[in-house]
Amino acid sequence: MRFVNPMPFVRDIARSKAFYETRMGLRIVEDFGSFVLFETGFAIHEGPALERTVWRQASATQEPYGRANLLLYFEHEDVDAAFSAIAPHVTLIHPVEEQAWGQRVFRFYDPDGHAVEVGEPQRKGDTV
Repeated sequence: MRFVNPMPFVRDIARSKAFYETRMGLRIVEDFGSFVLFETGFAIHEGPALERTVWRQASATQEPYGRANLLLYFEHEDVDAAFSAIAPHVTLIHPVEEQAWGQRVFRFYDPDGHAVEVGEPQRKGDTV
């Protein structure tokens, strides 16, 4: 068995696809309409469609899917440049700051309220 990829539910697939492609700079590998797979293995799925597939019915609620119980983690070679490009378009959790283990990261919410972290790459031998 091997883990393949996380697949957060999103309310508006077009909005989320544009966010991850344009703001986060992820390249789309496959776009099946209600499911989008990015080059990194990250994927998003239109929530009601996936709910119907998994549970045979879509939830009646219109609440955001993000619940502050999962952090989507990305790395970028230039965290400051990523912050400058992304920060004006999101609700920030916090700006770039150094963590106790020495890594610089910033965190924010994506369009569906999922918490996202962007950090500088951890090099082999770095402590996490």
